[in-house]
Amino acid sequence: MTVLDIRGILDHLPHRYPFLLIDRVVELEKGKRIVGYKNVTINEPYFAGHFPYLPVMPGVLQIEALAQAAGILSFQTMGRKSDSGSVYYFVGIDNARFKRPVVPGDQLQLEVTITRVSRSIWKYRGRASVEGQTTAEADIMCTLRDVEPTATAEGP
Repeated sequence: MTVLDIRGILDHLPHRYPFLLIDRVVELEKGKRIVGYKNVTINEPYFAGHFPYLPVMPGVLQIEALAQAAGILSFQTMGRKSDSGSVYYFVGIDNARFKRPVVPGDQLQLEVTITRVSRSIWKYRGRASVEGQTTAEADIMCTLRDVEPTATAEGP
């Protein structure tokens, strides 16, 4: 069973603040499943507008957090790390359901299981929860694509 802190997560995902939505991986079984956490704080940039009078984490960001967990699981399963020569894309979301609001102070648990791998398409079942109560769930599909690295403001 693999456990990852934030440094290990940053090795496996290209996402960075403010779009990194997973803080810790507490269980990872290559080829099978991952369990991680997102600590939800009032400092999240989306709370300024969603909603100023009642801060609620957007459901689509809960699904994105599940997809980021799926990306870590896939990279670990393949024995790869994120690099500038590839991107892990969403290709589908099915059966998405939102069951309970997520608010500042919640610890969002992210649990993702691989259901199928077919050529370059990976399929997963994801469930987000707080204190055992489901907040969001979905079937997710992603693919790894090679891309041509581009120069950045810091240089090539």
